[in-house]
Amino acid sequence: MKVILAAPRGFCAGVNMAIESLDLTLRKFGPPVYVYHEIVHNQHVVETFREKGAVFVDHVDEVPDGGVLMFSAHGVSPEIRDQARRRNLHALDATCPLVTKVHLEAIKYAKEGYTILLIGHEGHDEVLGTMGEAPEAIVLVEDEDDVDRLEFAEGTKLAYLTQTTLSVDDANRVIRRLRQRFPEIHSPPKEDICYATQNRQEAVKLLSEEADVVLVLGSQNSSNSQRLAELGRERNKKSYLIDGPQDLSKDQFSDDDVIMITAGASAPESVVQATIEWLSDNFNVTVESQSVREEDVHFPLPKPLRPFAKQLAGESQS
Repeated sequence: MKVILAAPRGFCAGVNMAIESLDLTLRKFGPPVYVYHEIVHNQHVVETFREKGAVFVDHVDEVPDGGVLMFSAHGVSPEIRDQARRRNLHALDATCPLVTKVHLEAIKYAKEGYTILLIGHEGHDEVLGTMGEAPEAIVLVEDEDDVDRLEFAEGTKLAYLTQTTLSVDDANRVIRRLRQRFPEIHSPPKEDICYATQNRQEAVKLLSEEADVVLVLGSQNSSNSQRLAELGRERNKKSYLIDGPQDLSKDQFSDDDVIMITAGASAPESVVQATIEWLSDNFNVTVESQSVREEDVHFPLPKPLRPFAKQLAGESQS
């Protein structure tokens, strides 16, 4: 059995920042630290933090008055921020800067009188946060059929934005249909789908060509991980989205399979290595790493956490 280990894979800069932020917050304030929704969409990461004292909530009123609350990497609406202020919560923001960029674009377009067509998945945390910036001005479109059903008065100014973790191909199909129907539609100066999402999708497209099976490490509620598995299926490969080797069985594989392994942007490297170890325990495996693109992106910590991080770094060096 041959394993093609794709790169880039796993944690992106936004996920790294969010995870480090929550870890520092737990060390600075002590548990419990409340997190609005999951810090990132990965069950392994969430359970690890739950064991350390993080409490994941779906409503701000679940947090006691004066408590410490962190906003997840997916971002939140202004209403959630207002609720936190009204409850006198100590709020820290771990929103990915690429998500913040989409929020700012939504605010700008809404102020300029545009109706914004947001390409994304209904109910996704990121979509809820973005739509909350200008609910009266944003219409969600999920696919080309949604575009065909749109009707606007003549002279309506239109612009589109996209969820950052979409399939590039799916988003481009929707954008093409939007441009066909509404040739004057405005687009953001720089595309919204994040660099890490695009790079991981590119790796699957290129490296799955010689594979029989595509294994994607990631959780079922991870949008970018789902897209990676879908790309494998579109290429007629057996594709599985798994949280780890506990989700596998030997009868899914043949001794001479070529298996491509990748990981969504919120999946830790530890689950990738555990999966390779499981395959090695059950089959005669050779592993070959293949990289399609280099990544060197880093996002700064939220400002309130930077002095504490610097203090800890100083202590570790002394």
